Amino acid sequence: MNDTAINTKDNNTDTTQDLVTSGSRSWAKLKRNKAALVGGLFLLIYIGCAFGAPLLFKGNPSAPDLFNSLRPPCAEHWLGTDELGRSILGRILYGARISLMIAVGVVGVGLLIGVPVGLISGYYGGKTDFVIQRFTDMFLAFPGFLLALALVAILGVGLKNTVISIGISMIPLYVRLVRGCVLTVREEVYVEAARASGTKDHYIIIRHILPNVLAPITVHTSLSMGTAILFAAGLGFLGIGVQPPTPEWGSMLGSARAYMMGTPHVATFPGVAIFFAVLSFNLLGDGLRDAFDPRSKI
Repeated sequence: MNDTAINTKDNNTDTTQDLVTSGSRSWAKLKRNKAALVGGLFLLIYIGCAFGAPLLFKGNPSAPDLFNSLRPPCAEHWLGTDELGRSILGRILYGARISLMIAVGVVGVGLLIGVPVGLISGYYGGKTDFVIQRFTDMFLAFPGFLLALALVAILGVGLKNTVISIGISMIPLYVRLVRGCVLTVREEVYVEAARASGTKDHYIIIRHILPNVLAPITVHTSLSMGTAILFAAGLGFLGIGVQPPTPEWGSMLGSARAYMMGTPHVATFPGVAIFFAVLSFNLLGDGLRDAFDPRSKI
């Protein structure tokens, strides 16, 4: 029994050292990925605009000024104004905060529910895995955006329900991803040694399995945040997401549809903001995926 405990301790030490070495190697590869660095730069700008919106724009972005409606970009209004005379720049800056809140909330829902369920499904297998995967298949039968659309129709519009609806649509993807990783990790020698030493299941899952599935979870989280912003913008564009006068990029695009021909700037700048926000997360996610892939070279 003592020999088994010593072997388990040695395996824990080796696993920790391997994780540190792998992390250093992944960071070195990430720094050499120009696309990932560009995505990270865009992401820093996006986060800076979200947190610095009150400093970058003075005034109320939702206050109408009908005397200045649909003005093109000028010295006073750098990106012009919308149909109610509100500064598009101010609304984009404050809309970045809303989009970031939605992205973080959606990913939080997916992580808090999808990761534990995926760990349980993959580790225990058998009937538990069968039941969980059949429910997962039911949700995956619907395209993600359509599932979020249906949930919003049931729960109602608003910021909170938008986050919940998109978050629920993300849960099956986390469950399936984590389960697939756990099925591989649970057969490793150090996991078998921990079982043989009488270690409890919850400790094995947290101490031995979870650290080895963090890399794909991190990659998927980055990509999911971009998808969450895109889904939220789509719901806002259809008028069933975040409701006016709250500045949200999708609802800004929806309101600008009637003015696109005569004043294209009203729709162009919110669309560009959505494009660069989603692009930043996707570029960073692709870079993380390459960095964590042991088959790729520095």
